[in-house]
Amino acid sequence: MVLEVFAYSFMQRAFLVGNIIAVICPLVGVFLVLKRLSLIGHTLSHIALAGVAFGMLVGIYPIYTALLFSVLSALGIEKLRKDYKDYAELSISIILAAGLGIATILISLGNNNSGIFSYLFGSISLVTREDIRIVIPLGIFIIGVITYYYQGFFYTAFNEEDAKLAGVPVYFLNLLFIILISITISLSMRIIGGLLVSSLITLPVATSMQIAKSFKQTILWSIIFSVLSLNIGLITSFYYDLAPGGTIIIVSVIFLILTISYKFVMRALRDNKGKYSNKEVGI
Repeated sequence: MVLEVFAYSFMQRAFLVGNIIAVICPLVGVFLVLKRLSLIGHTLSHIALAGVAFGMLVGIYPIYTALLFSVLSALGIEKLRKDYKDYAELSISIILAAGLGIATILISLGNNNSGIFSYLFGSISLVTREDIRIVIPLGIFIIGVITYYYQGFFYTAFNEEDAKLAGVPVYFLNLLFIILISITISLSMRIIGGLLVSSLITLPVATSMQIAKSFKQTILWSIIFSVLSLNIGLITSFYYDLAPGGTIIIVSVIFLILTISYKFVMRALRDNKGKYSNKEVGI
């Protein structure tokens, strides 16, 4: 018997779009966390929100303007990172401040607050066929680019200076990567919401780092936790009439808490076992 949740066309679209997003978010998130640039996701989500508000104001499909705004801002961040080489985080603060200011002004000029709220907090009922036509090709593009440039992204994530010495095109890869982040965030706003999308980029990665033993395992577990969080969150939000974005993020937080707890318990058991063994041999 098919679950009721899958009987509705809008939920089918939500699951299709959501699962693509659930793969690409942690995929870029792993490299973002290793670069210690997690706040970029938070910054670009606010810029994308300004793009949404602009699109609604001028009558353009909001995802298109969100993509435009976030990509341009991503390029701005990378330029400012070079100008403030010793204070890289300052570039993020500058763009974040500008994004919040622009978003606030554009939202105040518009008259569709309900539409803005759907992008702020996510909405499964408003996922359209247009969203599917945008998310699927761009999702495949992001996965393909990361797969093709995997080694380069790997080296630059750990040490940019050593990567340069090894002949890796660091500037190009940084530019490409930050564009991928901006695209990912813009695509994710429909389901997760602009205020929460950065959490789906980082939380599954934080969870996987508790149990993964290699970089590839970190990527794999991040995607698994992200996909589980999204599907459990969507089903829960459907049956209990909850905000989908917030529900997905809470599920992600629960996974993180459970993983940390599991790791703590296993460590305690190993310590106790070690103490017991020492007593047995008379140490």
